[in-house]
Amino acid sequence: MVTMMGSVRSAIWVAGVGGWLVGAWGGTPLMADAPPLQEAPTPALASEWGVGRWVPDLDIRPESGSRSSLSKLTRDARAVVIAVTSTSCPVSGRYGPTLVALEKEYASRGVRFVWINPVATDSKTAVRQWIRDQGVQGPYVRDERGEIAKALGMRSTAEVFVLDAARTVQFRGAVDDQYGLGYSKAAPNQRYLVSALESVLAGNGVETACTRVPGCALESAAPVAVSQPVTYHNRISRILQQSCVPCHREGGIAPFALTTPAEVAAHAGMVRKQVTQGVMPPWFAAPPTHGPSPWLNDRSLPAADKADLLAWMERGRPEGNASHAPKVRTYPSDWQLGEPDAIIRLPEPVDVAASGVMPYVNIEVPTDFDSDRWVQGWEIRPSARDVVHHVLVYVLPPGKDGKPQKNRRIDGTSNYLAAYAPGYQAVSYPEGWAKFIPAGSTLHFQLHYTPKGKATRDQSALGLKFSKTPPKHEVRVSAIAGAIDIPPGDPDFKVEGQLPVPESARLMSFMPHMHVRGKAYRYELELPGSAPKTLLDVPRYDFNWQLLYRLSEHIDLPAGSVLKGTARYDNSAGNPANPDPTRRVQWGEQTDEEMMLGYIEYYLPEVPPGTPVDPRPTAGRRGRSKAFDALDRNHDGRITLDESPSPAQFKAADADGNGEVTREELKTFLQKSNTRAAAGSKPSSAAP
Repeated sequence: MVTMMGSVRSAIWVAGVGGWLVGAWGGTPLMADAPPLQEAPTPALASEWGVGRWVPDLDIRPESGSRSSLSKLTRDARAVVIAVTSTSCPVSGRYGPTLVALEKEYASRGVRFVWINPVATDSKTAVRQWIRDQGVQGPYVRDERGEIAKALGMRSTAEVFVLDAARTVQFRGAVDDQYGLGYSKAAPNQRYLVSALESVLAGNGVETACTRVPGCALESAAPVAVSQPVTYHNRISRILQQSCVPCHREGGIAPFALTTPAEVAAHAGMVRKQVTQGVMPPWFAAPPTHGPSPWLNDRSLPAADKADLLAWMERGRPEGNASHAPKVRTYPSDWQLGEPDAIIRLPEPVDVAASGVMPYVNIEVPTDFDSDRWVQGWEIRPSARDVVHHVLVYVLPPGKDGKPQKNRRIDGTSNYLAAYAPGYQAVSYPEGWAKFIPAGSTLHFQLHYTPKGKATRDQSALGLKFSKTPPKHEVRVSAIAGAIDIPPGDPDFKVEGQLPVPESARLMSFMPHMHVRGKAYRYELELPGSAPKTLLDVPRYDFNWQLLYRLSEHIDLPAGSVLKGTARYDNSAGNPANPDPTRRVQWGEQTDEEMMLGYIEYYLPEVPPGTPVDPRPTAGRRGRSKAFDALDRNHDGRITLDESPSPAQFKAADADGNGEVTREELKTFLQKSNTRAAAGSKPSSAAP
């Protein structure tokens, strides 16, 4: 798969990745700087914070009204909001009116609110006055002994929990981002609680299911407790629903479903094997040495969930009480992101052969957009998914004549709009971030098909969700690339590539890409005068899953720094996926060839959205050699022997004999050739 645009800008501090990131490669860790003085909500990994777990019945003893229980409150409710509050926390106090307004607004839709105060020194007098002042309707509990706080694992005041009718935690986190530590805004940009309630009431999963909360920190950080023995209905079904069922269900991409006890029993051996070996759920980033996961979309199975699942299987897989089962989650039958605002489909189906190797198929489709569009979410749906290796979609803005720029280069340095590959077919961006399609643009589809023994046809489609207003930041794409020349039989061949950072930028996500010989990939950041810092380590790369690793907190890239990619390949007979270990492998589009690409998503905080950006590093914009650019096929800033049409001239140009021709070496070689030609000598007929 080929893509990406090669410019990044930058100048800030490297922070906000949740502690040190170090994996199996070793190297210098990336450590956050001092925390900022202001603190706002940030997304957190839901599975590490108890989202998806069953909450046991809790005793509810309100300040006024009759004693009740959580099971009674959920019995006649479609959802329950547990609001953690305190009369002595200023952030919690600011959220009183917001929460009371939501309590009234959602009461008619079957949502109940329960107010929990875990601060033992908040007096009864202060609490009762606060209840009267705010107009609280639901039960308000002074949790003096911390029993409810411990059961839910409360971490902060101003935190809210959303439980469905089966007492499954569907969301925990901030109400919104209007108030935090050290700041307040006139209005929120992100309404986390409202979004969660709408999703739960619709029977859907919550997109941002967990955030950190900038309230008054609490001592209790225990996970949600389940006091009863682990059974399928009270625990295992929720683990599967959270980590497995999105793929393992009717209509999902997995080969079998895991939505009932019978289905789990039928595939118990494979489930045990894949979970034990860490193959499923598919997630290949090395865990941080300490601290929470820095990845917003971390699919790895938490240690506690893995232990409970395997122990439950060893104990004979008890089903337990069916009344403890979670609510059945619904999944879109068509588009994952919901009905798109626009659908761009290939104009005609593409014929896919039964066998052999197909070259890339390139098709251009006009958008007919009469105004600029900002894409906040996209999804690619092949109609013949089993033969589609990948789909990449590029934007071709109109030229001055209003027609598509036909001569625009589409290759490994091109900025893409959307992509499809195994494990990667739909992305939505938070409010304030989007990709840009200028009015009158044409979309260029690059499709790679892999015949599977039966002739078929594919008519892939791209679904787009638009932002209603221009975003604060434009999401852009770039890539690290490296030259490839892998010797036959080499079990651990290393390829390196670099991407200079000429101006201020912020990193959002990574996606390493290699083919079947790829075995590991590592991203590093080199700051001026400092040792490389590991950003992402993938010690076990799997070509079958092209995963996007999305950061919970974006990383600042200082100007003058360099992003470095290191890929490792196994071209030996010990690699069962290797099509031919006796072959020397070089860069190529087909699966039996290789690529070395380290994709990134980023934005330029100092550049207005919609501003065209020169994809070339600043240092190279003057005096660039067209000959060098033409020969440097993978755009890694070096010409290697496999990229040269003339071995003899390559040897002559490689002044230091290190097997690479730099831009300066080529310039010197061409100058000497021109000098010889001017003196009457026979000039070189071509660059190396």
